[in-house]
Amino acid sequence: MNPTRKRRLGLLLVLLAAIAVAGTLVIVALQHNVRYLLTPSDVAAGQAQAGRVFRLGGVVCEGSIARTPDTLDVRFIVTDRIHQIPVRYHGILPDLFRAGQSIIATGTLKPDGFHADEVLAKHDETYMPKEVEEAIAKGKALPHTACAPPPAASALPPPGEGGATAPDEGRR
Repeated sequence: MNPTRKRRLGLLLVLLAAIAVAGTLVIVALQHNVRYLLTPSDVAAGQAQAGRVFRLGGVVCEGSIARTPDTLDVRFIVTDRIHQIPVRYHGILPDLFRAGQSIIATGTLKPDGFHADEVLAKHDETYMPKEVEEAIAKGKALPHTACAPPPAASALPPPGEGGATAPDEGRR
């Protein structure tokens, strides 16, 4: 093999290696940034990994909203009418947030429930993520699972971790 061919072959191999490294980096970066939308049934089936950020979609259970007085701490239950997941959130909720409303919460699963960093409420009558719509339709076909009652003040953590709450059905 003459020197020109060796140079071309070496350049081709370096170029192929660079493309492979770049492709691998893109795939790894995308996997770390993907946030899966899971329903409470998916979480109950073990599809959610503890400590990993994902989106939880469903409907806020009627009578489950409990706010901590004088703070931004809120607890509520999200359901797909099959399973229920308790959610904790610290922050200002969207104006459309209320019982019976479809929401998507982004956060992590902890032993005491889902800890949301962001809560989004359905913005109109026609919007609903496909996965949530399918889960709710599946839930309507099964025997209805009633929402659990709101958490009792005595069952909540001490003030440093959320404090006692008062049940609430609307915005203040």
